[in-house]
Amino acid sequence: MRISLARRRRHELGGTWLGEAVTPDAVAVETAVPRRSGTIRITLKLYATLTKYLPPEARKEHAMEMDVGEAATIAGIIEPLNMPPKLVHLVLVNGFFVPPAERATKRFVDGDVLAIWPPIAGG
Repeated sequence: MRISLARRRRHELGGTWLGEAVTPDAVAVETAVPRRSGTIRITLKLYATLTKYLPPEARKEHAMEMDVGEAATIAGIIEPLNMPPKLVHLVLVNGFFVPPAERATKRFVDGDVLAIWPPIAGG
């Protein structure tokens, strides 16, 4: 699902407001607007209780596409979303687990899918 949101306020890290969340180096994805030079497109997927950190338009699909700077890291995407660290439990890029120690340095390539799950209990 592509999200088309207007830029509302610049974040001090150079990102834009996307719904209720701020993401560094992110711009709203619009089909008619070409990507900025120096950006790549990723898909952010949030599951279970984390979907509330997505813009309302993306919550049904649990995902949104976004353009991020070429130097963006997982930690750089997660931190400004204001998700409590203890809720960022399982992090996958293209289906592969990324341990917490690598989240500050793991970079994206165009087309990557970042999926995040909170801790889930059941029985």
